[in-house]
Amino acid sequence: MVVTKGKLKARMLEYFREVERTGEPLIVTDRGREVLEVRPLGPKKVTAAEVLDWYRSGSGSGINPDEDALMKPLPEEDWEVLRNDDRNPW
Repeated sequence: MVVTKGKLKARMLEYFREVERTGEPLIVTDRGREVLEVRPLGPKKVTAAEVLDWYRSGSGSGINPDEDALMKPLPEEDWEVLRNDDRNPW
């Protein structure tokens, strides 16, 4: 979606809600030139250290990892054993 600065100013909340709802970025123009992109934030990436700290502290650190995401299998390209080498390392 593309909108001018003037239209954005007049209906900003409506455009923000549309970006949140659709997940599509909003391009803002100034005199026909693209100057800004408004896009929704993705899920917060949590490091392994933060997850371990979260479990150790009994969730007192404020981090709430997405347990479903933690349990998803890794994609095949992330398995080191399958990279660079076809030999069975076991």
